[in-house]
Amino acid sequence: MSSASTVETGRITTDIPARLDRLPWARWHWLVVLGLGTVWILDGLEVTIVGSMSDALRPHDTGLGMTGWDIGFAGSSYVAGACVGALFFGQLTDKFGRKKLFLLTLGVYTVATVLTAFSMNPAWYFAARFFTGTGIGGEYAAINSAIDELIPAAYRGRVDVAINGSFWVGAAAGSLLTIPLLNPSIVDASIGWRLAFGLGAVLAVGILVVRRNVPESPRWLFIHGRDEEAERIVADVERTVRDETGGELGEVGESITIRQRRSIGFATIAHTVIKRYPRRTVLCFSLFVGQAFLYNAFFFTYGDTLSTFFGVGQTGWYLAIFAASNFAGALLLSPLFDRIGRVPMITTTYVVSGVLLGVAGLILGHLDATTLTLMGAIIFFLASAGASAAYLTASEVFPMETRALCIAFFYAVGTAAGGISGPLLFGWLIDRAEADKDVTEIAVGYFIGAVLMIGGGLVEAFLGVKAEGRSLESIAQPLTADDDAGQNESHEEQPA
Repeated sequence: MSSASTVETGRITTDIPARLDRLPWARWHWLVVLGLGTVWILDGLEVTIVGSMSDALRPHDTGLGMTGWDIGFAGSSYVAGACVGALFFGQLTDKFGRKKLFLLTLGVYTVATVLTAFSMNPAWYFAARFFTGTGIGGEYAAINSAIDELIPAAYRGRVDVAINGSFWVGAAAGSLLTIPLLNPSIVDASIGWRLAFGLGAVLAVGILVVRRNVPESPRWLFIHGRDEEAERIVADVERTVRDETGGELGEVGESITIRQRRSIGFATIAHTVIKRYPRRTVLCFSLFVGQAFLYNAFFFTYGDTLSTFFGVGQTGWYLAIFAASNFAGALLLSPLFDRIGRVPMITTTYVVSGVLLGVAGLILGHLDATTLTLMGAIIFFLASAGASAAYLTASEVFPMETRALCIAFFYAVGTAAGGISGPLLFGWLIDRAEADKDVTEIAVGYFIGAVLMIGGGLVEAFLGVKAEGRSLESIAQPLTADDDAGQNESHEEQPA
């Protein structure tokens, strides 16, 4: 995005945000959830399938003749692609709209996944994994911003947390799918791993068909000078919801006056995030880094711990149980983020899961495959809800014009910390533990993840924002809001 000055096109007073927020839940909202929220299932499927592919990719005759270093580099390529895609497509999402980008990023993912399935050599595989990550990273920015701008304020917390937690539905599916696909007595070894990648592309095409019916964000439209189009979309949604619920809609709340702008300079966005909302920037950074290290401290070492130290031959079933507990936590705890509130729920899930991971590190030498899995299921029942709320926080607490880029930035920070520096550290701990035949050496990673997770929870307790039930515009007033219209709140940060 250019750092050129903002182009102003007009001034309007609109009640569109209030009209969207006062809607009751209807089947139309399920269309939004199904069309947009399933991206996390794709990401979970990708990560888990690739994690199970190492042995299948090594042979020269049935795989790609890849070494251990090649497999690790491919994983880093996916992570790097996700970071680049989030930042690149994130700024385009704020500039060109949510719908154009969530269709484009899904298309990038689909093509790259198909190319992965047809890989002929390691170089091809590395490039395909990079572009697959690019599509997934772009999805996070476009989808989170679109969901939050279309879902009513009363349901935004539970929907966002549950959707982000659906990553683990894909992880569980990937764990179970690899069991038959990587079994040479069921599927030929030369095509089993290719079919695993192809399944992701098939699912993506189905999502694309549904997603075409999801409208552009009316909030984005009226700010960018397309208020007539925004009005038509909201009127259609209101008519659809009224027909589906069979009742009259509630009263419309406050309106907002906006100075419409075709584009908003990158310098304006950077100033807003760094200078105007420094506490919220620190908050999101702490939440994303904490959950990234917590997950990698346990999950990155989990499969090796099961196979190397506990003698588990087929880890798919254990991974599926672990993934199921993650999704169950996000799904079952998600309503509490709207009822009890963001600050107490995020603080509790972060601090308690961090403490429990520290306890697991202390008793690691006394655990076996079953008890370690049980301990992980309890820890991440809580942690998955908290980690999902980190994405919710980044998408709520910054102005609409910066929303997608802020999500992209903090996603990239968390992904880089968890997917690059984390594996380097935890991989070194695994090597040490294997060399010394002492599983307790992995506990150092548990302690690091625990400290960072607890720290994120404490930052939330002091800097968290009470966003439950509030409109996005009241949490962070749009940069284009007309202050001269007597518009209530300042742009400055409000204490929790």
